[in-house]
Amino acid sequence: MTYPFRRTLVAASLTLAVLGASAADYPSRPITIEIPYPPGGTADSVARPLSVELGKRLGVPVILDYKAGAGGAIATQFVAKANPDGYTLVMVLAAHAINPSLYKNLPYDSVKDFTPISMVAKLPLVLYSNPKFGPKTVPELIEYAKKNSGRLSFGSAGSGNTSHLAGELFASTAGVQMLHVPYKGGGPSITAAVGGEIPTVFAGPDSLGMARSGRLHVVAVTSPERSPLIPDVPAIAETLKGFEVYGWYGLLAPANTPAAVVQKLNTEINATLKSPEFKKMVEPLGYIPTGSTPVEFSSFVETETKRWGEVIRKADIKLE
Repeated sequence: MTYPFRRTLVAASLTLAVLGASAADYPSRPITIEIPYPPGGTADSVARPLSVELGKRLGVPVILDYKAGAGGAIATQFVAKANPDGYTLVMVLAAHAINPSLYKNLPYDSVKDFTPISMVAKLPLVLYSNPKFGPKTVPELIEYAKKNSGRLSFGSAGSGNTSHLAGELFASTAGVQMLHVPYKGGGPSITAAVGGEIPTVFAGPDSLGMARSGRLHVVAVTSPERSPLIPDVPAIAETLKGFEVYGWYGLLAPANTPAAVVQKLNTEINATLKSPEFKKMVEPLGYIPTGSTPVEFSSFVETETKRWGEVIRKADIKLE
């Protein structure tokens, strides 16, 4: 006769054995990284070289699958419900820490439904202005905003976007009122600044070429220190102490992904980020390869979620 307790022990032992075997054999087939945005965006610029170099290290193809829409929620929800075996990951951006404060009914819990793998990269933003706009420096912009309360406008890639929140944080930190003008993407916001429709805009370093051609003026960068791409341009933090805004990129797996699988991925991802092959692809674009442990990445996301939640509440940002 087999007693129920003994059957439970046998079942548990078999489950652990299977998990152990699967982790030891991992990976044995292609890995898919879900990208929450269309091809050609900033996530793509990081994910493509990462997938190539990571695939070489793991010995299996790393495939990129694009599921754009709903501020990144479609791809993120898909991974939240995926099998937690390490073969389906999602590259999340700063929006992952912003969305919980913008959307009341996200179809997933941004913390409980995921296992953090690693941070991948950071991307400082740039504060640009139209060349014909008088103020050319951060102190001059602040002085102008104080003398013309609510008349200094800034453009962004859309309401709730990192570029929008950067402007709100700038205004709050400087103690000034600014008018936000949202556009449907970074491209249209830059076009508006070039055309003089708006005097200032927060956007990525991919528009530095327009500054070099004289169509934009570069005011400052949002990283704590100056960017190696434009070392002569000051950081906003040189005027507003503690100011820091990054676009960032990291990898998550579904909750309950085996620890051994997480560790394997983390080790190889961090090795990839340090490789010359990866660096030469992303650093000229302004990205800063930034590895982490799973715990460090989890803590970072938690901090970002709280920080942007406060900015969103203070600025009373609501999305329809």
